[in-house]
Amino acid sequence: MQRPDFWDNPEAAQKIMQELSYQQEKVKTYYNLKQQFEDMQTLYDMAVEENDESLEPELEEGITALKKQLDELELEILLSGPYDRNNAIMTLHAGAGGTEAQDWVSMLYRMYVRYGERRGFKVETMDFLPGEEAGIKSVTLSFAGENAYGYLKAEKGVHRLVRISPFDASGRRHTSFASVDVIPEVEEDNEEIVIPPEDLKVDTFRASGAGGQHVNKTSSAVRMTHIPTGIVVQSQSERSQIQNRAYCLRILKAKLLELKRKQQEAEISEIRGEQQEIAWGSQIRSYVFHPYNMVKDHRTNEETSNVSAVMDGEIDAFIAAYLQKFKSAQ
Repeated sequence: MQRPDFWDNPEAAQKIMQELSYQQEKVKTYYNLKQQFEDMQTLYDMAVEENDESLEPELEEGITALKKQLDELELEILLSGPYDRNNAIMTLHAGAGGTEAQDWVSMLYRMYVRYGERRGFKVETMDFLPGEEAGIKSVTLSFAGENAYGYLKAEKGVHRLVRISPFDASGRRHTSFASVDVIPEVEEDNEEIVIPPEDLKVDTFRASGAGGQHVNKTSSAVRMTHIPTGIVVQSQSERSQIQNRAYCLRILKAKLLELKRKQQEAEISEIRGEQQEIAWGSQIRSYVFHPYNMVKDHRTNEETSNVSAVMDGEIDAFIAAYLQKFKSAQ
């Protein structure tokens, strides 16, 4: 930053400024925790020396707060992947089961929006396809914030719901499935992913769902096909065709980066002779509402009986357990 030509390239300079801010925040966090620990140590020594039991509640409160901050910092340290600090793009799809599965997607949609808000992420709905009667067939969300992909990658897989269906007049128990896919968002100037215009086929169509008269009169929705890979993405959440086109490019670049990463992993596995578990389509977590209350992650055995809290976005324990296990496996 001391170089005289530092601001000659404003975009590059801005990235360095952001990196500086990120690193400064980490150092500041460390010294704050260190100071809190020393304060607690001094308070404890004082309580012991003066045999003052009245200081015990203050000590307990301080140590509890310190432990919570340390746990959060430890979790962040586990995020060391090349794209963990990136924004995330999440897509939810209803499995077989019609209205029941689509309602399950709407429940997961609310859960992840609440989680993102609690984490301080900026959450946007990029594409939304409602169900015929109720619920959601598919929805794509963007989570913008530090380490969004690092945390949300733990949610990738199939999520299973067991409950008494509100759509069944006989009151029978139903099992529903929904798939969750999470990919890191790629910066526009990422040199790894370059898409020549001739590799794209772009179609426009009229958006469906909410949006008033505008939806019915203009072809603002965009469907984009990457010809070499056959990957198709679409966006109809914005009123402007230009905005929807930009959203499609964001999603497509992220999907191409994910495809490249999977190909590299497959090549490494082939060289090592490893048999990797196929993540897509595997059941990672069960949410049981009947005959008992329990949410259990089958990868880590992390579980809780507080189903309502989980559905309100409190999934940190599951994400932490996954990251710890993933790091140990590495």
